[in-house]
Amino acid sequence: MIFLDYKDRRPIYEQVMERLQELMLMGVLGQDEKLPSVRGLATELSINPNTIQRAYMELERQGYIYSVKGKGSFVADVSRMKDAKWQELKTGMAELAEKAVRLGTGAEEFARLAEEAYGKAGETDD
Repeated sequence: MIFLDYKDRRPIYEQVMERLQELMLMGVLGQDEKLPSVRGLATELSINPNTIQRAYMELERQGYIYSVKGKGSFVADVSRMKDAKWQELKTGMAELAEKAVRLGTGAEEFARLAEEAYGKAGETDD
């Protein structure tokens, strides 16, 4: 479910947050689904529970999850976040297309490059 890269310069809690966000945005963790307990996930990942608590607190602050006292943490409705990420992607693609045009790259070449990059991203997404 979550893999940590100890060579990554980012703090562990940020890695945990990012992976949980990805799982939520991809629909692997659905709306209102209960997340693992802080202690359970910390044990599974062999890290300090305070690290998981910090990740959960930040995810809640950002609106990805919500807590129910005595019950745990649950996945919130992430459709707005997904829409925002989609818009960010579209903006980034538009910027890349503008650069390609300025370099004299044809639409077919640009599409081929995008398809190639997408394929590579899919290969390393495990």
